[in-house]
Amino acid sequence: MGLFNKSPKKKLNDDSSKFGVNLVAELYPTSSVSEQFRTVMTNISFANINGELKSIMVTSSDPSEGKSTFSANLAVTYAKQGRNVVLVDADMRRPTVHKSFNVSNQKGLSTILSGNSTIEDTIKYTSIDNLNVITSGPIPPNASALLGNRKIVDIINKFNKPNDLVIVDVPPVNTMTDASIVSTTVDGTIFVLPQGVAEKKRAKMAVEQLKKVNANILGGVMNMSKDNITNDYYYYYSK
Repeated sequence: MGLFNKSPKKKLNDDSSKFGVNLVAELYPTSSVSEQFRTVMTNISFANINGELKSIMVTSSDPSEGKSTFSANLAVTYAKQGRNVVLVDADMRRPTVHKSFNVSNQKGLSTILSGNSTIEDTIKYTSIDNLNVITSGPIPPNASALLGNRKIVDIINKFNKPNDLVIVDVPPVNTMTDASIVSTTVDGTIFVLPQGVAEKKRAKMAVEQLKKVNANILGGVMNMSKDNITNDYYYYYSK
């Protein structure tokens, strides 16, 4: 099967919106899947040889394509390598981070952006060393407008020490303008493409949209590869 789906659109399992994502990099650190995350992390560093990445946005073309699973596990992988990571759930309509890491969502990105909380009293520790999260917060009626006020830059600038890294999980490009807005504030963007699920036309449309706002697209990550005999997630990175 090729990378792109030529049959009627199918989706990945959508349980992540109900129960959170599977933190493979934490639960099975010696697995082949976790090793692929470490490979992706290494390749990201080579993709930006002109400067250190301090902020990364993760997105996809359409919903239920695995971006939240990837962003959470990438955050865990970086944290386990000694980076001070902040994972920001900017998918305020379909949040997963609070469920994945079992933390409160009473305050989060939406309350920071609306001025109802500060970064300091909103960021939450996780059980994983070096990894903190900013959850989505209560679902707002105007998520795109909140992101448009560019206060998310304050979050990125807040964590700007040499060893800091901010990873932002945003909605799919083709469904909302959120990804285009956030892409202009981060150092680089990673695109998640599920093999046999992503549609070539939709993926191309999403990439073109990001290019219109001059997003720095680092590369794509393929998941659900049929080449993986264990039938787990399998990731590779390419510029």
